[in-house]
Amino acid sequence: MTGTIAANRLENLWDDARANGMSESEKLLHRSNLLGSDKRVTNYGGGNTSAKVMETDPLSGDAVEVLWVKGSGGDIGSMKMDGFSTLYMDKLRALKGKYRGLAFEDEMVGYLPHCTFALNPRAASIDTPLHAYVPKKHVDHVHSDAIIAIAASVNSRELTAEIFGAEIGWLPWKKPGYELGLWLEKFATENPQARGCVLESHGLFTWADDAKDCYLTTLEIINKAAAWLEARTAGKPAFGGAKVPTLDASARREVAAKLMPVIRGLISKDRHKVGHFDDQPAVLEFVGSNALDTLAPMGTSCPDHFLRTKIRPLVVDFDPATPDLDATIAGLEKAVADYRDDYAAYYDRCKHPDSPALRDPNAVVYLVPGVGMITFALNKATARISGEFYVNAINVMRGASDVSTYQGLPEQEAFDIEYWLLEEAKLQRMPKPKSLAGRVALVTGGAGGIGAATAERFLSEGACVMLADIDATALATAQQALSARHGKDVVRSVQMNVTDEAQVIAAYAEMAVEFGGVDILVSNAGIASSAPVEETSLALWNKNMDILSTGYFLVSREAFRLLRKQDIGGSIIFVASKNGLAASPNASAYCTAKAAEIHLARCLALEGAEAQIRVNVVNPDAVLRGSKIWEGEWLDQRAATYKTDKEGLEEMYRQRSMLKRSVLPEDIAEGAYFFASDLSAKSTGNILNVDAGNVQSFPR
Repeated sequence: MTGTIAANRLENLWDDARANGMSESEKLLHRSNLLGSDKRVTNYGGGNTSAKVMETDPLSGDAVEVLWVKGSGGDIGSMKMDGFSTLYMDKLRALKGKYRGLAFEDEMVGYLPHCTFALNPRAASIDTPLHAYVPKKHVDHVHSDAIIAIAASVNSRELTAEIFGAEIGWLPWKKPGYELGLWLEKFATENPQARGCVLESHGLFTWADDAKDCYLTTLEIINKAAAWLEARTAGKPAFGGAKVPTLDASARREVAAKLMPVIRGLISKDRHKVGHFDDQPAVLEFVGSNALDTLAPMGTSCPDHFLRTKIRPLVVDFDPATPDLDATIAGLEKAVADYRDDYAAYYDRCKHPDSPALRDPNAVVYLVPGVGMITFALNKATARISGEFYVNAINVMRGASDVSTYQGLPEQEAFDIEYWLLEEAKLQRMPKPKSLAGRVALVTGGAGGIGAATAERFLSEGACVMLADIDATALATAQQALSARHGKDVVRSVQMNVTDEAQVIAAYAEMAVEFGGVDILVSNAGIASSAPVEETSLALWNKNMDILSTGYFLVSREAFRLLRKQDIGGSIIFVASKNGLAASPNASAYCTAKAAEIHLARCLALEGAEAQIRVNVVNPDAVLRGSKIWEGEWLDQRAATYKTDKEGLEEMYRQRSMLKRSVLPEDIAEGAYFFASDLSAKSTGNILNVDAGNVQSFPR
């Protein structure tokens, strides 16, 4: 089988030598990280683990039993010790006396803070009772695709018994919460021989009185399910076999690059979204199959999958056998509108008097036959993770439909989880989005001082950034440094010569696939030359004009094309120069090209205004530190022009300025950020001098 329920078995990664020196809570973390590191065990943020540990009460000094359990919103694969909630077991047991029945189970969450041990600020999750009341020291809850494939089958109870016998029990679907915790306690108490339990349409619980034994039990049960599925599905075509052909890899990316900006524009009218493209084999197998039209509308089964991927995906009308991409694009507006209408109808059918208001009605997952899967979310990491969850759902649908009949969550049950008041409270606690959240920026000259500083500024405000530069080595270094600080999800790079039309077009296509489109262009690719006019060769003149004028035209033209497809506005920032306004001796080629940049920006501001595409200019002067332009020949030439040496040049420029201050890359980045952000939403065609003051370059 393809995907996560594959022939490869989970390996025992427990390190006895390391674990022997650990406390019980440290063993819990070790176990959790091992389980969460493998997506065949559980998805990102999914599942939870716990241990009941004897601790010293900070007030009485007595030994007390404390539940260590993954806190709300954490990820067992990457969490640290502070990711666990800690609660007194005696207080958790006392909560049973406060329980007023199923209709009031949500109120039990409000009592959990009263059970906190040692003032731990980590909020306890809704699954805490499922761990607290199982009469074993260690409990794992995971969402293995192999297990959920069984749990999501219409005869999951019978299949569970067939595979595991009496060692693993089964409970019918029940929304996670206090009542389910009592159900699980009752099962474990009445079946002392059981090592765990499958929860219908949900996942697997396993337990033991030793941390390592619990870990090994989880691996064993998942491996046993995977082996059983493999044996039962051997030789069967996945999803009833292929219905349409799969395009080759380059053609798939080409189609995605054209579809994603259009979809992004249609779904980003209120808040900008970022895209992710996935064409791994499991995805291609599903989107090209005979079962796509039957299974996709059924939605997912596991609550964790569902919360990330919405009620169902949108299947894009595209036939890879006879591709007509123009027709597909023309039909996207109606398809997206129809999905929104269907989602609103689903909300109206299922809502309760106290339900939260209708949320974003746009699809998260877009399936394209023969091409792959596109996901959109408010940030890149969430878009990627949503795709990972839907791959889990694909694996579940394959396993269940191959051995039985797959069933998604009933619509009302799905709604009650999606619009759960407790889930709404969690959403309301999320921090306010940063100012550039959901925005995508292309920064040319991205490996240089100004480019890297601008990328840093944008990333710190939540943007995704594509760095473009002709210098592959410097580009890789800049990407690595920025990724280390901000995460790999949000930084991409592309080697690009701004004077090469084909490379510029290809760079925008790459950005469309990686992030879904573009919102911000910082045109910053640079060159500098210095020579008296009589010593300025035609080649030198043309090189300045090619990079600083033609290059700026090419990257702007492609930005305009993509921004118009999206139709959600945008911002273009030219990093020009003081020399574009104020003449300088022995630099006629450079000054003229920079003046052309500034006038091009004014022209584009006129053309872009009706589409809310703003075009502005930041004019630096003498940014020596970190600048590749000020390396080698140009620095020598300017030093000679002003009859000083390299060391004295920066001081000369500082003293020449009105404010007597040096201009740094971070200063230019701040100007670029101002024009990229909504702080300047009503500004276009403007020039911002960041030159420490130069009367000759005052805009007139």
